[in-house]
Amino acid sequence: MPVDMILNYLIFVVTAVIVLFCFARQDGQWAPDRLKGAFRYFTCQSNVLCAVSALLVAVAESTGSVPEWVWILKYIGTAAVTVTMLTVFFFLAPSIGKDWVSKLLKGSDFFMHLLTPLAALVLFCVFEKRAMSFPQSLWGLLPVMLYGPLYLYKILYAPEEKRWKDFYGFNKQGKWPVAFSAMLAGTFLICMALMALQNATLP
Repeated sequence: MPVDMILNYLIFVVTAVIVLFCFARQDGQWAPDRLKGAFRYFTCQSNVLCAVSALLVAVAESTGSVPEWVWILKYIGTAAVTVTMLTVFFFLAPSIGKDWVSKLLKGSDFFMHLLTPLAALVLFCVFEKRAMSFPQSLWGLLPVMLYGPLYLYKILYAPEEKRWKDFYGFNKQGKWPVAFSAMLAGTFLICMALMALQNATLP
């Protein structure tokens, strides 16, 4: 079995195990509410998207060739987990301070914040290279464009009992428009970088 296929299967299996453990409480009972709570986070959503797309790529590769829609979905998942990783390092870590490693790279977060994004990047930019057009690259903006308005609604406009805590701090001092614009701009740059890597000629 090719290395890239193995890595894609591993991304799916590791993510599935992490999500499965979200169901369990410390007493060993199943707790669906814990999974619902986990899916509030872009980290969880982006990793699940990446894992599903990795599985589809591996299965498609094993049957012959990877359809373009599967490749685009893998690109969207890769862009999403890259957003997750860079947000951790360049936004959340500085806001937390010296204890950021123990809080952001511990346990399952080590995989979801670092290892899975790095594996997805290597797979997509080395093993799954294809020519990418500018319109295709814009698909990578989709997860942030969908999550941003949902997050805003949940922290500001949802009924009180259904609101989320502003756990990312994007609305600190009421600066939601600035934070969302920065996230979109950062995601756009990530998309441009991935497009450039896809179109680069390997030596």
